[in-house]
Amino acid sequence: MAQNVATKIFSSIDCGQGAVRAVRYNADGNYCITCGSDKTIKLWNPNKELLIKKYTGHGSDVLDACGSCDNAQLASGGSDKTVIYWDVGSGQIMRRYRGHVGKVNCVQFNEESTTILSGSVDSSIRAWDCRSRKPTPYQIMDEAKDSITSLQVNDHEILSSSVDGKVRRYDIRTGKMFSDFIGSAITYAVYTKDSQCVLASSHDHTIRLLDVDSGEMLGEYTGHKNSKYMIECGLNAKDDHVISGSEDGFIYIWDLIEAKIQHKIKLKENRVVHSISHHPEEVSLLAAMDNSIIVIRSEEFEPKDKT
Repeated sequence: MAQNVATKIFSSIDCGQGAVRAVRYNADGNYCITCGSDKTIKLWNPNKELLIKKYTGHGSDVLDACGSCDNAQLASGGSDKTVIYWDVGSGQIMRRYRGHVGKVNCVQFNEESTTILSGSVDSSIRAWDCRSRKPTPYQIMDEAKDSITSLQVNDHEILSSSVDGKVRRYDIRTGKMFSDFIGSAITYAVYTKDSQCVLASSHDHTIRLLDVDSGEMLGEYTGHKNSKYMIECGLNAKDDHVISGSEDGFIYIWDLIEAKIQHKIKLKENRVVHSISHHPEEVSLLAAMDNSIIVIRSEEFEPKDKT
């Protein structure tokens, strides 16, 4: 089991960005992106603890960022209510999108990276066409009654979570919206690899596994602390372990089927571990806490790019 799960702290990188708001692996896992309270985005090689590039252009905290499918572009959103589309190589801003009336909590590309989706405190999801010079969104989804906390996109659906206690799925092909009511404010939602289930983390110290088609709850994962902050959850590369940050300074790892805690990784007691990102293929996990990102791997794992 150990070789399937990242449990050993290998390094800690001080990002020099003030508080790190989010950490994200890029599409192939060779690099990662960090979002800072100092208005910057940084691109890293986490295996070498090497800063590759710094991106400046936001007017306030950067709250989320993601890379395109070919790693050539970035999308970011922040407290300045804007969404920015970047060229990775040059660091230049290609588009700046304004329209949200609250801070932008989350951004995602669609599968072809032709659209940026953004979710905001203003309860809306907006879709921006990267190929067009139009400054306005081509679609607004405003069914949520409170802040949008996370977004994920697969080939035909947009998955969102909200503080209003609902997980919503928008079917792009049919134009229909489906929702599952959990009750407590939802901080993060993510698909399993096969998109048959959704993992949703909420402010009642619980992560739930929901069947996409029926909405039936298939599992509950508890033991961590999450009642105040936007704590992210996820799955490892093999989809057999659930991973979450926590408000007590630990990362928690559960067996997906048995829903039992397999590992508790102590980072710093009584500090908030709010953002996590698992490598798409390898046994490697990134976590954001305070001004740093922590690189976590299994005892047996050696990264491909370690020199």
